[in-house]
Amino acid sequence: MESLYESLLQYGKLDKYPFHMPGHKRRGSFENPFLLDITEIDGFDNLHHAEGILRDAQRRTADLYGSEETYFLVNGSTCGILSAVSAAVPPGGKLLMARNCHKAAYHSVFLRGLEAVYLYPETEPVLGLNGGITPEAVKNALKEHPDIRAVLITSPTYDGVVSDVSGIARAAHEKGIPLIVDEAHGAHFGFHPYFPESSVRLGADLVIHSLHKTLPSFTQTALLHVNGPLADRERLRRYLEIYQTSSPSYLFMAGMDRCTGLLKCRGRELFEDFKRRLEDFYGEMQGLERIRLAGRWLTGKSGIYEYDPSKLVLSVKHTSADGNMLSKLLREEYGIELEMAAGSYALALSSIADTEEGFDRLKRALKETDGRLEDREDPPLEDRVIKNETVCKISEAMEMPGERIILSASEGRISREFLFLYPPGIPLLVPGERISRQVLDRVRNFRKRGYQFQGLEDYSMETIQVAGA
Repeated sequence: MESLYESLLQYGKLDKYPFHMPGHKRRGSFENPFLLDITEIDGFDNLHHAEGILRDAQRRTADLYGSEETYFLVNGSTCGILSAVSAAVPPGGKLLMARNCHKAAYHSVFLRGLEAVYLYPETEPVLGLNGGITPEAVKNALKEHPDIRAVLITSPTYDGVVSDVSGIARAAHEKGIPLIVDEAHGAHFGFHPYFPESSVRLGADLVIHSLHKTLPSFTQTALLHVNGPLADRERLRRYLEIYQTSSPSYLFMAGMDRCTGLLKCRGRELFEDFKRRLEDFYGEMQGLERIRLAGRWLTGKSGIYEYDPSKLVLSVKHTSADGNMLSKLLREEYGIELEMAAGSYALALSSIADTEEGFDRLKRALKETDGRLEDREDPPLEDRVIKNETVCKISEAMEMPGERIILSASEGRISREFLFLYPPGIPLLVPGERISRQVLDRVRNFRKRGYQFQGLEDYSMETIQVAGA
């Protein structure tokens, strides 16, 4: 049996093109990594007590993004979300959060014993995407729940949907509470007018960026930006020490410093080239008859304030394919690996590191595939966020006595487990929610089409832990 290392080497030799993260697209030059893999020796500072070279690197990054403070994250955006929520909301407090947040946000709710109040994105009807979160929805929720201590949204979403961050920040600040933005998929925002502005400059108090998702940086590298007086910075630093490893990778930190240095020196040029490639791609794809792309035409509808054109959402809604089938076809016949597949669409992630050849390859593949698809009368798989009945807190449910029962027979019971399609890692079901027929139907329909779910302890997806006996 081949080792992981050998398997990676073999895969690297294949003619596969990555329209997926990390954003370096397996290109770039780095010295022998073993030469750079050190510990906190003299002259190289300490991430958890940065006073020298790491402090300076983080300050350069803060200047680049326009934040008051920036922290390097070597445990990915996950530790940034955990730290931000923990610093902003006291144990047992109340958090207003978008229901389409990543599972890391739910883990922060569990760890702190919080009560989550959900903001549900509007539904975009044409492609079936989740839309944005509106300032009006935030204002209404804050009026109904005056004891909320912080607001957390995801913008952009996995699919490129951007909410009105500036308006939401004003709504939160009127109540004297901070806005946390999981902008993991928007680390490239604000460097060119073709792309949306960064939440760092739109009034958000805490912003999390995954450098590796959309920029040339190693997997697991991310940033946490802090602005304004509402973020408790002392508590934030404390939780960063808790949620980050005590042995941070110097390879990762050097990669982050190098990535942001590249943006400072050549950002305008690189993003101008990227814009040209994207405009050319969208222009040629207008001739497709059945595959439809998301784009700026979505702006102003369903709470969508802006749209990130680097997210290539390939909708096959009302065709003879679904997202999984399209992704498999592009992989097996054209050597193109996409980021993810959902019910009625697949997602290709692009970045400044994508090549002309890569875009040409995707254009040819989509044109040929479009001609092979047929119209379909069957309704597409449903992707929208489900509104479940919340019976108790996540932390309470996970501490309850429970029993394992057959998943298909669990309707009406209270879940003690998470259930989510991964990626994108947005839960269909969280502990403390009543299991509905709608959730079970969604799981059955997706599994029938070959989609994989995670979260349940039973990998076979046959059983689930529920509360009570």
